[in-house]
Amino acid sequence: MQEAPEARQALAAPDAPNAPEEPAVAPRARRRGRTVLLVATAAVLGAVAGTCTGYLIQADREPTRLPSLSQPALARAKGPAPEPLSAAQDRRVRTDGDLRKLLLQRPSGARDIPFPPGHDGWLSLVEYAGTYKKPDMAFQDLIESEFRRAAVTSWRTTDAHYVEIHLVQYHQEEDVAAIGHMGNEVYWAERDSGNRSWPIPGTGDGMAYVGSTPDRKPGYLPLYSAQAHAWRGDIGMDIYVYDTKPVSKKEIMSLAERQVGRL
Repeated sequence: MQEAPEARQALAAPDAPNAPEEPAVAPRARRRGRTVLLVATAAVLGAVAGTCTGYLIQADREPTRLPSLSQPALARAKGPAPEPLSAAQDRRVRTDGDLRKLLLQRPSGARDIPFPPGHDGWLSLVEYAGTYKKPDMAFQDLIESEFRRAAVTSWRTTDAHYVEIHLVQYHQEEDVAAIGHMGNEVYWAERDSGNRSWPIPGTGDGMAYVGSTPDRKPGYLPLYSAQAHAWRGDIGMDIYVYDTKPVSKKEIMSLAERQVGRL
């Protein structure tokens, strides 16, 4: 921004009739003293002379041998290799194997339900997503949660008493999806005001629910339900029990504790 003419005039020096005229060319910067220049020159010459002397001394020396690039061979340990951990010591030995073997066994006398879920004890991604009310949304959620596989078992002890168990395993490379799986199921169970709930011992945050109000539809008997949800490692567990009469807390808690104990 340019200054106003009045401001420039106010900052101007007063007239001096005998003042010498300003030189046409600005004066050069002040010279350094001759002593300083001599000292600097001597320092430079001394450094050059020292460097040359160092090169001459080094040239007369024998070359220094470089260390060998190869390293001595390490001695091999003697004795047999350690035994791999058993399934009791390494949980991944069990969970990376046949997931169906971790499911509870049917009680004696139990029978197949009329339309058992899955095929040969497995639920595909599409089949498992189909167990939700909105399969398309569930399918997308399972993909994002890194769904790996799901094992299923089911049975009936009477014509009206049904049990179904899911073990859902996740890759868990980006997120701990198994706890999110359980949290999703617990969220919906908590929204049902007719459910009574209890924590599942030994699971930390696993929960069991027993419905006190049956689901009624015209032409069908009233249907009572109970459910349990927990997780361990990369596996989410879901248990569902249905009957035309109220399901006991003892039954759902027993199923949940025994199933978690196998994970």
